[in-house]
Amino acid sequence: MNKPRLVCIGNGMAGIRTIEELLKLAPGKYDITVFGAEPHPNYNRILLSPVLAGEQTIDEIILNPFDWYADNGITLHVGKRVVKIDRAAKFVETADGLRADYDELLIATGSNPFMLPVPGADLPGVIAYRDIADTDAMIEAAKVHRHAVVIGGGLLGLEAANGLKLRGMDVTVVHVADWLMERQLDRAAGKLLQKALEARGIGFAMGRQTSELVRGESGRVAAIRFKDGEQLPADLVVMAVGIRPNYALAESAGIECNRGILVDDHLRTSDPHVWSVGECASHRGIAYGLVAPLFEQAKVCAQHLAGPSDAAYHGTVTSTKLKVTGIDLFSAGDFMGSEGCEEITLSDPYGGVYKKLVLKGDKLVGACLYGDTADGAWYFTLLREGRSVHDIREHLMFGENHLGDSGHAGGNRAAAMPDEAEVCGCNGVTKGTIVKAIREQGLFTLDEVRKCTKASGSCGSCTGLVEQILMATAGADYTAAPAVKAMCGCTDLSHQAVRDAIRDQHLTSMAQTRSALGWRTPTGCPSCRPAMNYYLISTWPKEAVDDPQSRFINERAHANIQKDGTYSVVPRMWGGVTSADELRRIADAVDKFKIPAVKVTGGQRIDLLGVKKEDLQAVWKEIGMPSGHAYGKTLRTVKTCVGSEWCRFGTQDSTGLGIDLEKMLWRMYAPHKVKLAVSGCPRNCAESGIKDVGIIGVDSGWEIHVAGNGGIKTEVAHFLCKVATAEEVKEISGAFLQLYREEGWYLERTVHYVGRVGMDYIKAKVLDDVEGRKRLHERLLFSLDGLPDPWHEPEKAQVDLRQFQPLQAEVKANA
Repeated sequence: MNKPRLVCIGNGMAGIRTIEELLKLAPGKYDITVFGAEPHPNYNRILLSPVLAGEQTIDEIILNPFDWYADNGITLHVGKRVVKIDRAAKFVETADGLRADYDELLIATGSNPFMLPVPGADLPGVIAYRDIADTDAMIEAAKVHRHAVVIGGGLLGLEAANGLKLRGMDVTVVHVADWLMERQLDRAAGKLLQKALEARGIGFAMGRQTSELVRGESGRVAAIRFKDGEQLPADLVVMAVGIRPNYALAESAGIECNRGILVDDHLRTSDPHVWSVGECASHRGIAYGLVAPLFEQAKVCAQHLAGPSDAAYHGTVTSTKLKVTGIDLFSAGDFMGSEGCEEITLSDPYGGVYKKLVLKGDKLVGACLYGDTADGAWYFTLLREGRSVHDIREHLMFGENHLGDSGHAGGNRAAAMPDEAEVCGCNGVTKGTIVKAIREQGLFTLDEVRKCTKASGSCGSCTGLVEQILMATAGADYTAAPAVKAMCGCTDLSHQAVRDAIRDQHLTSMAQTRSALGWRTPTGCPSCRPAMNYYLISTWPKEAVDDPQSRFINERAHANIQKDGTYSVVPRMWGGVTSADELRRIADAVDKFKIPAVKVTGGQRIDLLGVKKEDLQAVWKEIGMPSGHAYGKTLRTVKTCVGSEWCRFGTQDSTGLGIDLEKMLWRMYAPHKVKLAVSGCPRNCAESGIKDVGIIGVDSGWEIHVAGNGGIKTEVAHFLCKVATAEEVKEISGAFLQLYREEGWYLERTVHYVGRVGMDYIKAKVLDDVEGRKRLHERLLFSLDGLPDPWHEPEKAQVDLRQFQPLQAEVKANA
């Protein structure tokens, strides 16, 4: 008996997921034919951004290889675009005349990118960002071109901008709204996101409207022009301003459409033998553009194709997560807060954390998280299931784990979940599916579960929950992930393992290190590149070559970027001591360059705020003082009191020692910023007790304290030792800092480094081992000897001077 014929138009995630679900429910029921317009098998479109960023390859995001179609008896036609549906005769036809008959037809044609209807939109170098071809085009453009402009500050646009920046391009995001991702984030979270991306070197033109794309002499796009006439150079323009359901084919066949293919709760169209799922379908007036609702639709549609079913799709509450390595954000529901709602907020802008929960009555209706998204999945479950939060209201902001074993939501959430509860929204995987796979296939590790079920294989936000299920199901056989956290997604190695390998294998370059350690990505990512660069130059000074492009924007520009895109300049003042001549030069520079703000910092320095990037070099020259390194992971300041020279209570020359220490250390890079202070007596006016290294003068000499912190969580420094002379202070302080430089993990403050290794270890290395201390101090002096001042020796310091060229001048040069 001939099987009924099922034809699927669309080889994307929604259509193929429907077929996967159908094969589970009714294997062998249909002769299945699939048409795909792209020359690829089914791939994970949401992971195109990591491919562009160099974090994954195309092969790694393939969901169903060609063999899968053959193994399941599916006829696959790739690179074939269907142009005709004949509903009366029940067949479809491609542009080159290939015809396939059907009994049931599934339309999963997805969406098309929206292109702004402005002059020049059809120029070479102007592309959308939707598929593998677009991704390949951007990767190739980055090899030969410099300036990229991404139009659109939404989810896709920011992922494109991040990827192009990692490919070495100068990137500016143009966005018509006042803040980024305004449909997924509120203003506060959007501004934090912009600040984080600016720190990566991405520029922003907010509240701007594009009027024209300018043709260059080569015929390729050369610039983007705004409505106010201003231009930006652009060798590549990526439009990421939205998508439109691709329903033209269905509409031409007489199927009812209205901004999408109209479907009912069974995903059936106006033709009872034609079904539609995915971004092309409009259900109750909504066309979804995220993967989770598409998979929910696929499951319901498959049940009806398999046989009579009561399954119904009622719509989806969606959530958003940005796929940019090192940036965590999450939003879901009514996070802006409609009438009658109550908002609970937690804001820590210095720590880069912002949380807003929106409640209506006793129910959570919206959440917006930035910087700390660990509880995003839990909030999403509360929101989607409409649970009452009355009993946990006071603890809601602090997350699931804060509730402990109260029985409401804390403890082992996985154990209380029903089998039908969805765990992985991206791939539509339930708890029951995971449990069944663990038991039947003998899975004992997270990686095994991921490969078998796809749970946690996309955005990763459900990883913790999958691990809980694995622990509860496998019990004593569960093999936990390594206790040491991987350095980043490019490797399974920890920071310490990478440091050790660089030392043990005498690795001296980024490429050599990635090759030797089996890095998953050829170029690394924003998390590992700055860390690896620091480990190389701190392990092999004068041998390993610094890679300026692997530093954050502040260290590349040698100034501290501010919230409005200008910079601050903090000149070096040895020990906080200055002179009338230096003050005059600073005042003259302020007047000459119209610098809007001058402020005394907490470290006894003068901060010039609001300097334009193109003025930085001239300001440095005008001031004529050394760089204060207030922008880097470096020695910031050595704070002093006036000491015995002036103060009637002073017992030691704190100013003189502070100047000596600062001159010894001022060009020192470290895992994180380092601050010192020298107080001339126990009254401690320089606040030495909360510094990375704090020196306090006493009658018989000096006390040395280490690993203090005056940040968000104040930490009192640990007493290290008492010495008699200033020379001993310099040697012991230098040895401690060199030990930290050689063993600290990148972005680990001294307080956390000492907390990790312990004070007994520090004392054994710095105090007990006298010869070892001397060697540490000698290595420090060797590594700092001859280092250039980037403000006044830019070529020697490898400063890219092109970054200070005004953009307008570049546009004129390229016009």
